[in-house]
Amino acid sequence: MSQLLTLLRGKTPIRPADVLKGGGGALLGLLFAGVLGRLAVGGDLLHPLLVAPIGASAVLVFAVPASPLAQPRGVIGGNLVSALIGITVAMLLPTQPLIAAPLAVGLAIAAMVLLGCLHPPGGAVALITVIGGPAVTKAGYLFALNPVLLDSVLLVLAGMAWNRLVGRSYPHKAPAPPPSPHGTADAPPASRIGYSTGDLDKALARYGELLDVSREDLDVLFREVEIAAHQRLHSQIRCGDVMSRDVIRLDRGQSAESALAFLQTHDLRVAPVVDEEGRVIGMARRAELQANRRRTVEAALDPFVHRVREGTPIAALLPILSSGQTHEAMVVDRDRKLVGVITQTDLIAVLYRAHIVESVL
Repeated sequence: MSQLLTLLRGKTPIRPADVLKGGGGALLGLLFAGVLGRLAVGGDLLHPLLVAPIGASAVLVFAVPASPLAQPRGVIGGNLVSALIGITVAMLLPTQPLIAAPLAVGLAIAAMVLLGCLHPPGGAVALITVIGGPAVTKAGYLFALNPVLLDSVLLVLAGMAWNRLVGRSYPHKAPAPPPSPHGTADAPPASRIGYSTGDLDKALARYGELLDVSREDLDVLFREVEIAAHQRLHSQIRCGDVMSRDVIRLDRGQSAESALAFLQTHDLRVAPVVDEEGRVIGMARRAELQANRRRTVEAALDPFVHRVREGTPIAALLPILSSGQTHEAMVVDRDRKLVGVITQTDLIAVLYRAHIVESVL
């Protein structure tokens, strides 16, 4: 059964939700474009104003809205340019459709590529302007405006509304990398390792084929692949294997002055704060303790703290401790009682050790 499904659907996984989003969007989008287009020019609403290639445009806009070929510039610009070229060729070669048809399509493709608005249905638009019959020929350049341009604009508007409604980006923008937590121009630490954008450009140049995915989306996808591979390689190392168990901790009821002296004695800048049951309730840092030294630790604690369990793979800590927002994660049991702590230093040490072992093996 699974083999039959693979044969029918192909190897690319398709989620049922995507089927509904694509099919439902095309249904409503074409209905919107056809009816509104007919209202704009007048006539019988039972005959919507639609040109056949718009059906192919709908496939891209609603089924694969992230594709560079589905973006508004392509849908509107590609269809319009192709229509204008096709009409011009048909006028120049009115008695030679066998030559005019492929010439119109070829010139339309070349123009769309040069203008950065490549849209596959544009080839069909160019073709229909040549072989569409007397009605298309009679309309002349007006055919490029109505119905081609009108349908394209209405379809794009419908695509914007529908894709936003179902939680998709259209016009599509690749997710931007997280900004530096310090507000500087440096890339986040996780983006400074691995391949560079220059490496990606060189690989695409060597590949030599036009891909139906943007460079920005490829970059995001490859970063996710790197993270997944790293998590798989290090999934066997657990937090309980590398955590510090003899943890310096503060009680929330003790004075901030005594806590500050305690941290200075142990040469620490920060320490977890626990309640009477040993449960982690936050973190206390020297600066806050100094500012509240006449009060209790509870008045100076920061309740924001990352908690993990002993069985959590250390790979889960990579996005937490590399973000710059925190430098330690608390290891707790099922009752949230503190059993250990893992710092950035601990994580770097274990990753370094794992790297040495992998290089030896």
